[in-house]
Amino acid sequence: EVQLVESGGGLVQAGGSLRLSCTASGSTLDTYAVGWFRQAPGDEREGISYISSSIYSTDYADSVKGRFTISRDNAKNTVYLQMNSLKPEDTAVYYCAAVDTADRTLELVYYDWEYDHWGQGTQVTVSS
Repeated sequence: EVQLVESGGGLVQAGGSLRLSCTASGSTLDTYAVGWFRQAPGDEREGISYISSSIYSTDYADSVKGRFTISRDNAKNTVYLQMNSLKPEDTAVYYCAAVDTADRTLELVYYDWEYDHWGQGTQVTVSS
């Protein structure tokens, strides 16, 4: 069983940057696809960034494209989300999620229902 813990959230002014970390324990993430999701009060959960377990393919929601960068460091068993040029509408609880893709390591996983491991979330608040 893999456990995920997000960290790095906080309060930042618009235009600022934060780097979120998703660190796994109980298993390595080498064969896991990982996604970052966020949820603001009253809103549905939104998928924002994805990375595959092999060749590190990535993709982003239009709302964050060009501002956020997902990366992974398997040696540290960690996936990162670098968030630049933050906007107030980025305010949300950010979650990382993972699913074992050992048999399809080239694939990105886009849908929340496809993931079976989730972190507890970290709050990001962007002030005007």
